[in-house]
Amino acid sequence: MSVSAGRRQRAALADRKARDFLRKADPVLARVIDAHPGFRPRAWMDELPPLDAFGTLIFQVAGQQLSVAATRTIVSRIEERFGGRLPSPAELLAADPQVLRAAGLSARKGATIRELAERFVDGRLSDAGLQRMTDEEVEAALTEVKGIGPWSAHGFLLVALNRPDVFLNGDIALRRVIQRVYGLAGVPSEAKLVEISNRWRPYRSLAVSYLFASEYEGPR
Repeated sequence: MSVSAGRRQRAALADRKARDFLRKADPVLARVIDAHPGFRPRAWMDELPPLDAFGTLIFQVAGQQLSVAATRTIVSRIEERFGGRLPSPAELLAADPQVLRAAGLSARKGATIRELAERFVDGRLSDAGLQRMTDEEVEAALTEVKGIGPWSAHGFLLVALNRPDVFLNGDIALRRVIQRVYGLAGVPSEAKLVEISNRWRPYRSLAVSYLFASEYEGPR
């Protein structure tokens, strides 16, 4: 068996273990999981270019308060201005700041991305360093940057680091999905979110993926 085949097999076994755990822990979520037998949580990333940590943060910042489709459009415009790929931190800092504005980013988002680039260039942030950090340490390191809040930091944990126990408690879309799936009278409070999501630990990332699938993809 090749290394890549072995890695895929281990990932499939881990996914099955997580799904089995979630089914037993939460009968409501079990129905969602069973309605999507072929669901791949990270399939949407197949449409993205390979992303390192800095590239993922560009994607996260660009996507703040925007749809995924609008975010992809902006990211593709940035790629066009850097020879068909996302820039390295050093390349970004060497470019005119107006390059990001021309791609469709606001001045605030452009400033956030430039500050992130500075931290990668001077070594305060790095791919290897972020990989070694705990979820809490990653969030603390990223939210030091103006314009990076918990939503963006949690998205980075999911997309770049594939961490298994991330919960997007500040995401209003997720709150509304939970309201619908669990038949709640209103958008759940913080306390209610904690009560429900604690059932899913240590696989909250997968639970969230299935909930979004139930909203946007329908049964399969």
